[in-house]
Amino acid sequence: MDINIVDRQKLINQLSSDLQKEKTISIPNWINFVKTGIHKKKIPDDKNWWFFRIASILCFVSTRQIGVSRLRVKYGGRKNRGYKPEKFKKAAGNNIRKALQQLEKLDLVEKNKKGRKLTLKGMKYIENAIKNIC
Repeated sequence: MDINIVDRQKLINQLSSDLQKEKTISIPNWINFVKTGIHKKKIPDDKNWWFFRIASILCFVSTRQIGVSRLRVKYGGRKNRGYKPEKFKKAAGNNIRKALQQLEKLDLVEKNKKGRKLTLKGMKYIENAIKNIC
């Protein structure tokens, strides 16, 4: 099935609930104290934001090959600098890197010369999530 026919938010919610059931995904101990980027003022409110981020990265990798630096740009945002104009800042790279490493451990994503790409197991994983939604 095509990933573009399903609402992306529903797919990310389904994938995050599926990823929470996986036993091999470990939540880093620093995850409750870290912001997702320099442009953010606070840490994420949702306790399960780690699984949502992994699911979002998995959806993004399913569309094209991508590396950590491009994902940092995708998850970046505008930094409020007071009286000065806002400026775009990249997201933190460590949590994106660790999320990709967790996906590699599950064999859903593999390293490539141009970044990370989806494996056959990853395609089947996403297709099962799409079938559960429809």
